[in-house]
Parts: sequence; structure tokens; C-alpha cells
Amino acid sequence: MLAVLKAAALLRCRFCADIGSAEGRRAGITEEQLLALPRYRESGAFDELECLVLDYAVAMTQTPPQIDDELFAALREHFDERQMVELTNIIALENLRSRFNIAFDMDPAGFSEGMVCIAPEPSPATLSAA
Repeated sequence: MLAVLKAAALLRCRFCADIGSAEGRRAGITEEQLLALPRYRESGAFDELECLVLDYAVAMTQTPPQIDDELFAALREHFDERQMVELTNIIALENLRSRFNIAFDMDPAGFSEGMVCIAPEPSPATLSAA
């Protein structure tokens, strides 16, 4: 769920941020983590494995995706092949959903109304240019 939220935030999909934040809270993601997502490495709100998963979401969401061998190897220390396929699939799926919803200018639907919701982040294109 963290990887999905990170991709949605990077792509700036307001609808996905809204529904993803609500689903994330139900999955056990804390309000502290939702607020800390833009600075996940420095926040102390995430353990090392969560940071690796978030690193992978960032790398996959860039255009073009930029996954280096070290990151992939670090993830493989924690996940088997089937789990890596699943993680890669959910990040790719969120990229598809977010881009689709943005194309249709989907507005938030009130899933997180009055609650903490992830903040939009710099776009992946901005990240790759830095």
C-alpha cells in the first residue's frame, strides 16, 4: 500500500491520493506515515524495508523508470520472485490508474474528507531531471 500511495503522490493524482489514503489507513498506515511520505527517508516513520519499497516506487514512477541493480538486489534480499512480481505489478498498476484518472481530470471523491491525505509531490519527470 505504501508503494501505491507513493506512486499516486508522485503522479499528483488527486483522486488516487484520496482513495489511497483511505485504503492505506484501513491497511494500518498511520497518519504520521501519510504526512511523512514526501520525506520518507528522513522522517523516521518507516523501517528500512518500507524505505526500500518506497525507493522502488519512486524509481518505477520516473519517466523512464530508473531501477538500478543495487536497489533490485536489496529488494531481493527480502522478497522472493513471486513477491517481486506482485510488488512491481501494483506499482505499475498505480501508474496506469493515476495517469488514466489524471487524463480524465478525476477529482477527489471524499474518501478521506476531514482526514489526513497524502500530499502531491514533485512529478517523476522533475525527479529524473534533478
